[in-house]
Amino acid sequence: MESNSKAGKHGLEGDVDLQFLLEGGELMKIKSSWKNNRFYKLQDDCETIWHESHRIFKRKQTFSIDEIDSVRKGRQSEGLQKHTEAHVEDRCFSIIFKGRRRTLDLVAASGEEARQWVNGLEKLTSNRRKLNRQQTSEHWIFNCMRKADKNKDNMMNLKELKHFLRQINIEVDETYANMLFAKCDTSNSGTLEGAEIKQFYDLLTHREEIDVIYRKYASTGGQMSVKDLLNFLLNEQRESATLEDAVRLIEKYELDDSAKQINHMTKDGFLMYLQQEEGSIFNPAHKEVFQDMSQPINHYFISSSHNTYLMEDQLKGPSSTEAYIKALMKSCRCVELDCWDGAQGEPVIYHGHTLTSKVLFKDVIKAIKEYAFKTSEYPVILSLENHCTLEQQKLMAQHMRSILGSALLTTPLEDQMPTAFPSPQELKGRFIIKGKRLNKLDAVFSSISPGEEDDCVSEEDEAAETNNSKTDSNGQKAKAKKSKIKLAKQLSDLVIYCKSVHFSDFEHAKHNQAFYEMSSFKESKAVNLAETAANAFIHHNMTKLSRIYPAGSRTASSNYNPVPLWNAGCQIVALNFQTPSKEMDLNQGRFRSNGLSGYVLKPDFQRYAGSEFNPVTPTKGPWIKHKTFHVMVISAQQLPKLNKDKPKSIVDPLVKVEIYGVAADTSSQETYSIENNGFNPMWNQMFLSAGFNPMWNDVPLCRF
Repeated sequence: MESNSKAGKHGLEGDVDLQFLLEGGELMKIKSSWKNNRFYKLQDDCETIWHESHRIFKRKQTFSIDEIDSVRKGRQSEGLQKHTEAHVEDRCFSIIFKGRRRTLDLVAASGEEARQWVNGLEKLTSNRRKLNRQQTSEHWIFNCMRKADKNKDNMMNLKELKHFLRQINIEVDETYANMLFAKCDTSNSGTLEGAEIKQFYDLLTHREEIDVIYRKYASTGGQMSVKDLLNFLLNEQRESATLEDAVRLIEKYELDDSAKQINHMTKDGFLMYLQQEEGSIFNPAHKEVFQDMSQPINHYFISSSHNTYLMEDQLKGPSSTEAYIKALMKSCRCVELDCWDGAQGEPVIYHGHTLTSKVLFKDVIKAIKEYAFKTSEYPVILSLENHCTLEQQKLMAQHMRSILGSALLTTPLEDQMPTAFPSPQELKGRFIIKGKRLNKLDAVFSSISPGEEDDCVSEEDEAAETNNSKTDSNGQKAKAKKSKIKLAKQLSDLVIYCKSVHFSDFEHAKHNQAFYEMSSFKESKAVNLAETAANAFIHHNMTKLSRIYPAGSRTASSNYNPVPLWNAGCQIVALNFQTPSKEMDLNQGRFRSNGLSGYVLKPDFQRYAGSEFNPVTPTKGPWIKHKTFHVMVISAQQLPKLNKDKPKSIVDPLVKVEIYGVAADTSSQETYSIENNGFNPMWNQMFLSAGFNPMWNDVPLCRF
């Protein structure tokens, strides 16, 4: 069990910052209603931070290094900016957690101590991410062993062995547990220790499915020669590999020097290779930007967020700059800002007419400026939903100009009136404002300006749509009245390529809508158009942008299926990024390709004018490519418990494989379930799916 502590240090033995964390120290914890000193300390396992708590019933006074998403030096969180003074900037730091856990804001006694806390935590989190899968697996197993070792004697008796097996999510009967224990207890001492624990670990982690694959290709004296490995890469991995590629993999992953000298790969080296990124099914060529980025931006699907400011639900959840940071770091390229008059003369962002908290507009713009281009360098669209008075609108324009500076697009890129959108390549590092505009874009190239009588625009947004939708005495939906809002010229002038306009129908848009005039569609209307007029929708999106947003009834911030809207060529299909869901899995899968740029080029049949493609009835055409998709579900390792609060709960896992696309491609199949084993279940089931595959260049969009 001592191995866990060594694994936790990950090569940081003797590091002064790590030693500082192990000794611990007092930090001031900052909350909205109080500030209190607490003692924080890295535990000896080098994986857990313990902290003092004055709450009597607080069950957990620790958090794991694995729970940390990032550490930020200075007053870079909303809480520290609100509740600390500027002179303590160098003493402040924030711990940002994965998921929905609240940010931990802390103030050290000195700038040097803050630096050591940040450096130490960053080293630990960085090293955890660098661990290969085998090291991660070993670390997790030893961590569970340590928890099972109740008396901390670095030995394991039979009772502790059974507790450990439940910890790792596997239920075995009494006879098997006794047999396993007896097999490893070679000293007959009644406990496992040292080499006996190592033998137990080897038995536990043996991978029969890897043995089968290795034996199939290891045809040279029981080992894989370089030609055997190349055979595996070509036939199983389906890679365009060469003999040189196989030699490189042996040099990189083989652990046995004698095998390496004769260009052989042992089973241990083979397992090491399979557990790395290079063994992943994801095409390595797509980890970088590989698509043509010089086409107009409406030719791309754009990763887009709805109500970006919300951390939770849409009725009473918190609004935060942190939500923008998380979305942008996931390569989201279109974020939404619901802007309202603030009580102190400063515009705020929140979900209007609800109990969601408010965040200053200028703080959101600062956060966006700081984090917009850390994951992707391609343009970010700021989608404004404006409910402010003229004075606060002017402040909004002023804040965006002063904070975003030259990165804010304030005029067309061309010297004359453009006729089409610029490309993501031309717009790298730029911010584009989407919102209402008082006049046509060609006014930029003339001296014409809107008069006093022209300073109102119709309020076409989600809130207006909800507020104005009423029913008549017969229970029928009455036609919504178009409310008006006064628009400040200073804000209007910032809208260049994304002017919000009302959508009547495709024919009207074709003859009356300029390329830069775009419409937002509520979910139900967009889905209906995608079902009843898909080809017209596709042609509309060949020259214009469309934004789709979730129904107002999704108060819990749930999501809709984005695939039918992508099938209809819609670019800005906005989802609630704060809500883990199948739909967000699809979105992240869609935009994982092309270097996490947030832009994915649409298929050519959604871009050329003569296309007759209809995703509802995909008849004969160049988009039809009959393919059979083979998936073999082999095994899984170390699945999480469904209920962490119930240590005795064990999962009965199965794997569901789903393909999303046009109706002809969409399918779902699942394996049988395996009872009482979340540790190393094995299925070895093959699935086949045949379809048209018109939408996704290599295979249809899949979800496991």
